[in-house]
Amino acid sequence: MTLVTLAEVLQPALKQGHAVAGLVTLGWEDMRAYVAAAEAEGVPVILQAGPSCRAHTPLPILGKMYRHLAEGASVPVVAHLDHGYTFEECREALDAGFTSLMFDGSRKPLQQNIDETAAIAEMAHAAGISCEGEIGFVGYAGGENSAGTDPDEAAQFATETGVDAMAISVGNVHLQEDKEGGLDEPRIRAIEAVTDVPLVIHGGSGVPMAQRTSLARTSSICKFNIGTELRMAFGAALREAVNADPARFDRVGILKETHDPLVTATRRVLSAFKGE
Repeated sequence: MTLVTLAEVLQPALKQGHAVAGLVTLGWEDMRAYVAAAEAEGVPVILQAGPSCRAHTPLPILGKMYRHLAEGASVPVVAHLDHGYTFEECREALDAGFTSLMFDGSRKPLQQNIDETAAIAEMAHAAGISCEGEIGFVGYAGGENSAGTDPDEAAQFATETGVDAMAISVGNVHLQEDKEGGLDEPRIRAIEAVTDVPLVIHGGSGVPMAQRTSLARTSSICKFNIGTELRMAFGAALREAVNADPARFDRVGILKETHDPLVTATRRVLSAFKGE
């Protein structure tokens, strides 16, 4: 069994100059393809259950799916709760066998965010698992605007919460479909100068591939969350499989045809985060 905590993959990444992908899952087909891609690349992978995933499949079921995949995997697999919004939700994920909890208090006042994240981190550490928090607010393409992370607040947050990883807002945006933006590297350098906690980029699909690779190798950013980019690859493969034969109706046969294209797309993502 290769189920591990977030800290167990991010600390080596921090020391060795690479990053680990946090891949947003929506169902069995994508999570299975993500593990296959990680095995092909020989790298760890973080399987993430975000709010839309949890709305579709209950946390106890997701925990069993992740653990089943980890048991058969040849690479380390992290079972990660992404954007948990309440203590109760994080507790449910812990009880469901997750090995990492991301509590998102980024919309809340600083001290409230610190206090609530610290409580989640304490619960996680007592159970032998990891905790990720978020300081600064990462917005959404076509939705809420971002609020950039203040380096002084990041230093305070890291010290007072005890998190194993810290998500920051440095020009990244959730659900972005293109890679025309880029991250604010001076702000990243200012944040990493005042804390040694591994940093996390949410909305990684919108970050140019070359910048992902550069930051993975030269900064404290050890985790990039990738969702939209791979959802687009899955959707394109599914559309092609459905359109190839309008008479088809067996979803098992149709979904099988998404596997290889998704593995290929995921391998491209994973390879960009490797060290030199």
